[in-house]
Amino acid sequence: MEARKVAIIGSGCAGLTAALYTARAGLQPLVIEGDESGGQLSLTTLVENFPGFVEGIQGPELIDNIRRQAERFGAEFRNGRVKRLWLERQPYRLELEEGELEASAVIIAAGARARWLGLESEQALIGHGVSSCATCDGFFFRGRDIIVVGGGDSAMEEAMFLTRFAQSVTLVHRRDQFRASLIMLQRAKENPKIRWITNAEIVEIRDVARQEVTSVVLQDTRSGKRREMPIAAVFLGIGHVPNTGFFGADLETDSDGYLVTRDYVFTRAPGVFACGDVQDRRYRQAITAAGSGCMAAIEAERYLQEHAGI
Repeated sequence: MEARKVAIIGSGCAGLTAALYTARAGLQPLVIEGDESGGQLSLTTLVENFPGFVEGIQGPELIDNIRRQAERFGAEFRNGRVKRLWLERQPYRLELEEGELEASAVIIAAGARARWLGLESEQALIGHGVSSCATCDGFFFRGRDIIVVGGGDSAMEEAMFLTRFAQSVTLVHRRDQFRASLIMLQRAKENPKIRWITNAEIVEIRDVARQEVTSVVLQDTRSGKRREMPIAAVFLGIGHVPNTGFFGADLETDSDGYLVTRDYVFTRAPGVFACGDVQDRRYRQAITAAGSGCMAAIEAERYLQEHAGI
């Protein structure tokens, strides 16, 4: 069976940074790219809040730069995803879509995927007025009217944050009852910039042909009646799904499936580290993902030095 010192699961900002650091340490990491090579940044257009790029940088370009930097030091990449991570004994066994391999240390950087509405128009306009990250994209809609979809704490947080930039924020929820905590709901309702549309859902986002959001079609969940509403952007605040299904119950996760870590990146399995959005439900930024990827790589190097004599 193929044997590696370090296997990295995921190729977003966290995984690529971990690859860069472990490669520079001479560990010849293998990165299994996953279903979505490059992670969520590969779906992003202009990134203006990553340090070092005065005029900003396109998300796919940033990912490509970090990847080439890691390759320069010897990191290797493999297409596909991990079907199962076996942690019963060391070295750990990874079952891939094609073949298997063993690794003395594993860095899990599998990321999390945003929950979407499932509309064709929504998917076509991601990065062109449709976003799941207010912190990333809110700045681009200064003085505009925007929508936030959702009824939980995430939606309230997104809506309140976006009022810093938008002329108005309309919160759309398919029911008239909210999952948000009482204090978060109260804060949102006290914000004069936030408007409310309940018992409604978005059934179409326009205009795909122009590659920009110009309006949404709302449908009343009780009567089925539809109406069009002019809008400049749609932000999804219905949560994220961490990509943690490949290791079963071998590692600890919280109630929403995020990996539980201690001291930032340590899982309960020796030599298995987690970084980025797969364990970070709070910040979910490219720069924090990169930082945790650095931490995971340094700890993996230390672990191998202490336990594997590498």
